[in-house]
Amino acid sequence: MTGAGPRSGEVTKRSRPGTVRYVTSGAVQGRPGSRLRPEPGAGGALHERVVTTGRPQWWLLILALLVTVGVTVDLLGRGILERMDLRVSEIVSDWELKESAAYRPVWAVTQLGGRGFILIVLAVLVGWLAWRRRSLLPLVRVVVALALLTVVVYGFKYGAGRTAPAYPGSFFHRDGASYPSGHVANAVLMWGVARWQAVEFRLAPQVQRAFWVLSVAGPVATGVAMVSLDFHWVTDAVVGAAVGVLLLGVVHALDALVLSRWLGARAGRPPA
Repeated sequence: MTGAGPRSGEVTKRSRPGTVRYVTSGAVQGRPGSRLRPEPGAGGALHERVVTTGRPQWWLLILALLVTVGVTVDLLGRGILERMDLRVSEIVSDWELKESAAYRPVWAVTQLGGRGFILIVLAVLVGWLAWRRRSLLPLVRVVVALALLTVVVYGFKYGAGRTAPAYPGSFFHRDGASYPSGHVANAVLMWGVARWQAVEFRLAPQVQRAFWVLSVAGPVATGVAMVSLDFHWVTDAVVGAAVGVLLLGVVHALDALVLSRWLGARAGRPPA
C-alpha cells in the first residue's frame, strides 16, 4: 500500500550511513560503538562507550578463585602469609596513625568501600536511569549484587571467624569477622556494577571515566587505607578483592541468563 510508513525492522532511506534504524517501541537502536541519539522523550543523548563495562574475563575469575582458596589454606595452616600479616601489622602499628592528625583523612579513604557511601551514589545513578531511561534493570542488578555480597561475604567472615589485628594476633574460629575485608569486596563489586551501568546506558564520557576510576582505584585505596590503620590484615584485603571479582562475575552471568531476559520480556522486548 503506497504511503505507508516503514515496517518494523525496515531500513529507512533517511538512516545515517553506518547506523540501521529500527522502529521498535519508539526507540532507536544502532550498531555498537556508534553515536546514537534517541527519539524525543527517550531521556537525552546516548554517548559513545569510552571504557568497557568491566565484566571479568574467565582467566581473572579463575585467578580470583585460586587466590581465595590458596590464601585461605595457607592461613589455616599457619603458613608464610600469616607471618607476613603479623609483620606488616607490627610495622603499621608503629606509625600510630590512629592517634595522629592523619587518621580522619585516611579513614575517609576507607569509606570508598563503605556500604553507606556507595549506596548513596548508586541510589542517585539508579534513580536517574529509572527516570530518564525508563529502566528498572540497573536497580535489579544493584539489589542482586547487594544480596550476594551480604550472604557470601558475611557467611565467609563468620565461617572463618578470624580476629582483626586489634585482637591482637591472628586466630581463626574466635568469633572474629575480619576475613575477608567486606569494605574491599564491596568496593570491587558495587563500583564495578556502577561502572557497568554508566557504560551500558551510555552516559556522558566523563561519567563513564569517573566510574571506571572508582572501579579500579576505589578497591586499591580502600585496602591500603584499611591496612594502614591496622583495621585489617593484608590477606583480608587481598581475598576481599578476589571475592569481589568473583561476585561481579556472578552478577554479570545472572544478568545475561536471567535478569535482562526477564525484564526485557516484561517490557515486551525480545532478548538480546
